[in-house]
Amino acid sequence: MDEKLPKGIATVSQLAEFDAVIDARAPGEFAEDRLPGAISMPVLDDEERARVGTLYKQVSVFEAKKLGAALVSKNIARHIEQHLLGKPKNWRPLVYCWRGGQRSGAFTHILREIGWDAHRLQGGYKRWRQHVVEQLALLPSTFQFRVVTGATGSGKSRLLEALAARGAQILHLEELAAHKGSVLGNLPWQPQPAQKGFESQLLAALSALDPSLPVFVEAESRKIGRLQVPDALLDSIRRAPGLCIEAPLAARVDFLLRDYDYAVADPTWLLERLGHLKGLQSNETLGRWCDMVALGDFATLVAELLALHYDPLYQRSQASNYASFGDAARYATDRLDPAALDELALQILATSA
Repeated sequence: MDEKLPKGIATVSQLAEFDAVIDARAPGEFAEDRLPGAISMPVLDDEERARVGTLYKQVSVFEAKKLGAALVSKNIARHIEQHLLGKPKNWRPLVYCWRGGQRSGAFTHILREIGWDAHRLQGGYKRWRQHVVEQLALLPSTFQFRVVTGATGSGKSRLLEALAARGAQILHLEELAAHKGSVLGNLPWQPQPAQKGFESQLLAALSALDPSLPVFVEAESRKIGRLQVPDALLDSIRRAPGLCIEAPLAARVDFLLRDYDYAVADPTWLLERLGHLKGLQSNETLGRWCDMVALGDFATLVAELLALHYDPLYQRSQASNYASFGDAARYATDRLDPAALDELALQILATSA
């Protein structure tokens, strides 16, 4: 432990030394972002926090502190009774709140009085957030990225997963963002994380990688759904050598019908997403595509979406944004089923440096 710090205080660099990380902030704060692996044990819930804040502003600091102390004591007691009574004496938790102040201070004090070696995070979540921003500006340049490119429907994300299954390092941005990176890419069953939460997950993923080994990553736009890829990471990816998956239109259509089976199963959702192409495609074209949905002619719809929307967009964006696009190693396949993607992964690992 750093001897310069007051007793019971820890820094972001010491996270790995603790058995648990407790987030003492309100549930709304926790939902937006939190430290990796943190457990939510709010000393004030969202409504209670608002009540205390209103008293602070409209009545007096003293009245706010009285109510806050009562609520905090009640909630800490409940957390101890419901979640912590079974912890052994050598259990070492780290507690944090927004600034590392009163909320985490009260929780840490009680845990230490019980006999646990509890610590409060210096600077709280605010310091963690600063750490995330700093590291995402520095870390990307330390990695040897290999950029997987290929027209929409080439199975790039599934290829990343096949590469990972074969022992390669990957950075799966679309998985972290809970989005497939196109106008039809949002997942009906999974909302995207907040931008701050996405960046914390991204830092955790990068921190788990070995900089001495290649890292495969999919070519992405600046935004994945509503989330923005940090500039330093995007710049590093766009400068990295690439490899291109080449598959015929029929194989790509077949792949997308399988990979987007949830869209085929929900025509209402599909029609709503197609509406986002208004202004990018003519009303006549959009009307024709809506008719295809009504008729269940999904294969023709996907083929036209690729030919008229995604393929032209892909050619423009890749050529202008990725330095290695023209020189990328080419890997041709006439199938994109799991077995074919696994075979493709083996070829890539055998031939890519």
